[in-house]
Amino acid sequence: MLKRINYYAAAPQAFELLLKQEYILGKQFEQIPSLGKTILELVKLRASQINQCAFCLDMHSTQAFEMGETHERIIALSAWQDSPLFSEKERQALAWVEHLVAGHSVDDVHYEEMLASFGESGLTYLTIAINAISSWNRMVKVFKPEVGSFR
Repeated sequence: MLKRINYYAAAPQAFELLLKQEYILGKQFEQIPSLGKTILELVKLRASQINQCAFCLDMHSTQAFEMGETHERIIALSAWQDSPLFSEKERQALAWVEHLVAGHSVDDVHYEEMLASFGESGLTYLTIAINAISSWNRMVKVFKPEVGSFR
């Protein structure tokens, strides 16, 4: 297989922006009551499933397990709609992931429901987090770092 470039070395300032965004998202998800670190990891995992990013799935499932997430919930994540293992708030966040990753427009009813559940800051950070992980998924699919190399 062709060896891909080291994207960090090729564009360190841009890469640092992505890392800073991750740091900010992590802090905000901890501080905003409607979110939380569990939702952040579920969002990252679900987007990575949809985008078929093996590197990100490995990374975020490992991080989720380290946070205390169960194997049952990680396994059930791809079929979350049919699983009783996820809270209503988690289900809303996962539905938002699927909607946005698919590139669908958001109608007023769906927007109002999400705003009522997550609040202005929560909805904004949730949307940015979905955009961020989708960006990482695309970077990984281009530059193909070795799965597990983040450890």
